Amino acid sequence: MIDCNHFVRGLEQAGIGLVTGVPDSLLRNICACITGTLPPERHIIATNEGAAVAMATGHYLATGRPSLVYMQNSGLGNAVNPLVSLADPLVYGIPMVLMIGWRGEVLSTGTQAKDEPQHRKQGLVTLAQLDTLGIPHAVADASTPDIAGVLAGLTADALARPGPVALVMRKDSFAPYAGKPASADHPWPSREDALRTLLGALPPASLIVATTGYASRELFELRRQLGQPHERDFLCVGGMGHASQIAAGIALAKPESLVVCVDGDGAMLMHMGALAISAGCSNLIHIVINNGSHESVGGQPTKAADLNLAKLARSLGYGFAHRAESLEALNALTQRALTCGTSAFVEVMCRTGARGNLGRPDRYPAEAKADFIAAIAKG
Repeated sequence: MIDCNHFVRGLEQAGIGLVTGVPDSLLRNICACITGTLPPERHIIATNEGAAVAMATGHYLATGRPSLVYMQNSGLGNAVNPLVSLADPLVYGIPMVLMIGWRGEVLSTGTQAKDEPQHRKQGLVTLAQLDTLGIPHAVADASTPDIAGVLAGLTADALARPGPVALVMRKDSFAPYAGKPASADHPWPSREDALRTLLGALPPASLIVATTGYASRELFELRRQLGQPHERDFLCVGGMGHASQIAAGIALAKPESLVVCVDGDGAMLMHMGALAISAGCSNLIHIVINNGSHESVGGQPTKAADLNLAKLARSLGYGFAHRAESLEALNALTQRALTCGTSAFVEVMCRTGARGNLGRPDRYPAEAKADFIAAIAKG
């Protein structure tokens, strides 16, 4: 397996200046090493992949040094616009190295590795996408003998083009990295307890759109534990950052229905400008679970740990926007949101952590979609 410290030394040897990107579960060990090794000004966790490409562009303009931009392959779509319209050799020619975690990878046998439904299509088309974009790429795995040499070669290629190149990482490429122990969590409620409280406060007919990650997984299991049907829940197993606009689309089309978006802090920050649209939906309650962490992909911090999201939501147009720091406050604020007569936003402060035996939804997305559509039709 690739030693994480050796990889970081390879970045230094290749002349990489800035490291930025969006965390990925396949890259959690190397991201932890980068966080623990590089000074804060040289490693920035971006709000979305396109923003990371833009940051790398600015860094090159200021220093003449290429950056490493990391992401999961599902985030490649967010990066396409700045890659093509800014960094491409036909435009400004900005050299950078993309490090892409290959979920749903295609094995050397030509078969696809087993993965979650949301990663199947993306895994099949990842290399073809890079080919279509004209981005030269190399694939690395645990047996890659000289990762420092690979990084040096890719960086030289990026400078020579000049433009983006990519390093596509297979699953389990990096050796485990023992980073610094996490600081003690704040005594806020767990995300799962917050979701349980929310389900108890909402009317049974509520339509719930839940964001990517642990929130959707916990919601699915809570429904099962409580003996409740799943038909009124739409779980965003992919499309991180877009739950609020799915909820807004439903709310606008069904003004007589109560629509609830269960969001995460990292997902909300990814496309925060969209909240100005959600804020115009008087039948929408937007619940954001803020634990200051990209928890499901390794626990990397988000900027939300230092922000008051409720104040931001109020400035973006929500008529009702408050923060809850306890289950009692969450229950009370949800009750108030139900009767406020305007768009509502509730920021729920939660600690990190999930059950070790937390499962994943076992219903195929097409089946869940059909049930959700039928539930909307029932009114």
